[in-house]
Amino acid sequence: MPVLVVSGTGTEIGKTVVTAAVAAVAVAAGRSVAVLKPAQTGVATGEPGDVFEVRRLAGAAVTGLELARFPEPLAPDTAARRAGMPPVHPEQIAEAAEKLAAEHDLVLVEGAGGLLVRFDAEGATLADAARLLAAPVVVVTSAGLGTLNTTALTSEALRARGLGCLGVVVGSMPAEPDLAARCNLGDLPVVAGAPLLGVVPAGAGALAPVDFRARAASWLTAELGGIRTAR
Repeated sequence: MPVLVVSGTGTEIGKTVVTAAVAAVAVAAGRSVAVLKPAQTGVATGEPGDVFEVRRLAGAAVTGLELARFPEPLAPDTAARRAGMPPVHPEQIAEAAEKLAAEHDLVLVEGAGGLLVRFDAEGATLADAARLLAAPVVVVTSAGLGTLNTTALTSEALRARGLGCLGVVVGSMPAEPDLAARCNLGDLPVVAGAPLLGVVPAGAGALAPVDFRARAASWLTAELGGIRTAR
């Protein structure tokens, strides 16, 4: 599994923190890791983006690459068009990931928003890049009410495109989860048709990097290099 695509059921659900956790565990195991962000939106030139955050949490040993940056917090296609900049195409994503994979044990490709967010005017998505790479996809999802529907839709979209869903990770689990969040831990694998590979606590990204790295393995199951017991 030299390339792993990290997608999600929406935006602001913890994809970057999950990517950082997978990277931290891999680095701790002695693996060389690269993180690829095809399109960073909503961040101005010179400001830290998702790649910076992954490297801050997982460690400077992680190689980081951002293919394009668009200042407005919009879907990549819209943000590129409004900025008068060329969009990112799936072929570019696949080529960059393959080059990184030739020099690293693991490449993590972190998407923008959900799986089917448009990257260009032709309607290409992260799913198209995953298909070109023949790479498995980890779906990051929210914990609470509504997550079963969005996770089922994302998983169905993956299957319809012949893509493999390695599993699901809850990106931000409240310290005191409500009834829906507690029940969803058992129901998410059912609706996804794939195992629950991790549960990252809310606020994990605010931990000191040394604490983040020490705890990351406890949030992930063995499929992602962690020690969490699968439900």
